[in-house]
Amino acid sequence: MIQKIFIALLLSLSYFAQAQDIPPKPEPARFVNDYVRILSADQQADLEHRLKIFEDSTSNQIAVVIIASSKGYDPFEYALALGRKWGVGSKEFNNGIVLLVAKEDRKVFIATGYGLEGVLPDAICKRIVEDDIVPHFKANDYYRGISNGINDIIAATKGEYKPQHKKSSSSGGGIFTWIFIIIFILIGFLTKGRGRRGWGGTYYGGGYGGGWTGSSGGSSSSFGGGSFGGGGAGGSW
Repeated sequence: MIQKIFIALLLSLSYFAQAQDIPPKPEPARFVNDYVRILSADQQADLEHRLKIFEDSTSNQIAVVIIASSKGYDPFEYALALGRKWGVGSKEFNNGIVLLVAKEDRKVFIATGYGLEGVLPDAICKRIVEDDIVPHFKANDYYRGISNGINDIIAATKGEYKPQHKKSSSSGGGIFTWIFIIIFILIGFLTKGRGRRGWGGTYYGGGYGGGWTGSSGGSSSSFGGGSFGGGGAGGSW
């Protein structure tokens, strides 16, 4: 908590310096703002429609902002300053999210408003970026990476997000796994194979890639003045 307060103070000091390098808030407000044209018109329309449905059903707002570069600023600071300047989310609930993509910097960051930090903590943001966004960006499939990121964010706000897999905390994790398997097999032979059960492999979360149907739902009525503190996480590709 103290760390986030400190971060918020630093952001306040640097906010005015960054403001001139942040695009003006779109009027009328749009959820998908592609300043480098890496998405086709159909892809933008699809994402805009899905985010409009999300806002209509929850009042939460996700702004996807794709820029060439954060101009020397840390993507973390840039995303939070942009969220504040645009006022993503409502002033009452601070329920905005910014998904920032800096193409030339090869950086991506998810910034969360105060009101959503509980359901979308930094650890989940980091997992979404590393598992479902960055791999597609590395393959130059920006639409799929952003689409997956949006699906995961929406799922997390509903308490439905499941990570694809858990990564080993150290390089020795694989060795311990094999030792455990060998011990498990030996126990099986000693007990003549009775009561053995297979232990499954990788878990893959489901239900996030189904997409939405229907025609375009239009753009957001407006961003409502939401505030951002220091929540979120990012990565590079």
